[in-house]
Amino acid sequence: MGVNVSVLAIDAGNSKTDVALIGEDGTVLSSARGGGFQPPVVGAEAALDVLAGLVGQALAMAGERIDGVEHVSACLANVDLPVEEAELTAAVVGRDWGRTVEIRNDTFAILRAGVDEPRGVAVVCGAGINCVGMLPDGRTARFPAIGRISGDWGGGGGLAEEAMWFAARAEDGRGGPTELARALPAHFGLDSMYALIEALHLGRIDVERRHELAPVLFATAREGDPVAVGLVERLAAEVVAMASVALGRLDLLDVPAPVVLGGGVMAARHPQLDAKIAELLAERAPKAVIRVVTEPPVLGAALLGLDRTGAPEPVHRRLRAQYS
Repeated sequence: MGVNVSVLAIDAGNSKTDVALIGEDGTVLSSARGGGFQPPVVGAEAALDVLAGLVGQALAMAGERIDGVEHVSACLANVDLPVEEAELTAAVVGRDWGRTVEIRNDTFAILRAGVDEPRGVAVVCGAGINCVGMLPDGRTARFPAIGRISGDWGGGGGLAEEAMWFAARAEDGRGGPTELARALPAHFGLDSMYALIEALHLGRIDVERRHELAPVLFATAREGDPVAVGLVERLAAEVVAMASVALGRLDLLDVPAPVVLGGGVMAARHPQLDAKIAELLAERAPKAVIRVVTEPPVLGAALLGLDRTGAPEPVHRRLRAQYS
């Protein structure tokens, strides 16, 4: 007898993709993991081919004949605008992976993984920064989150660039002193900001390794360096600005509502950042309840799928228990 898959859940980030097949009772039937989803780099169809391979692996690993997939719930990185979600939805429909399809930005997966119902706001701070919110009635709040042109600041990349800006100016005299001028190049075994700038410019240090400087910034802030402390507090203010605006759009500013924090920078639990976020959010949204999500985002994609199929609460609980 075949198995009917209630949800094909996909969480596809920049660096990795998780796929899970969820049975009608909330059981995880199989899963697969592979590389990142980067349509801006390889093109939409090639990026979907990567997903197709993982979907095929998950179906094969289920170990039984699959009668069909009811719903595809895919939360994808690099799908930042509703028009991009619509385009990817049409493309996935064409792949015939399931009877219905819903594509969302991957930040929604982190939010849903961190809440018991589809209600609340999430701010994700990893390489970049993003914020989304949602309500059970389907209303959402979101930002374009495509960089400085859409007003974004923060994330590991933004912190690293800002730290280097201050450190470079401290070393050459254009700015005030900061311990970052020593700490940043020392991370790479170099003795000056000039040497670090040269190494990055000439490709001796991969530009992607700049993200390694965010933890150095936080360590320098813990030592009390005023410039580093200022950058940490600026990030906290940005997180709270995004969260409070999203809460306001959903009429959640004055009622108890979860604010889920996710991504590598948040998961590191930097005490100064956590404390400043709590302080500022208490001023803007005093009833907000902060939570740092630890569950994998593919759980959020799967729960969004169960929301869409109308699965009862025990099914949601069974699924969540398998990821706890």
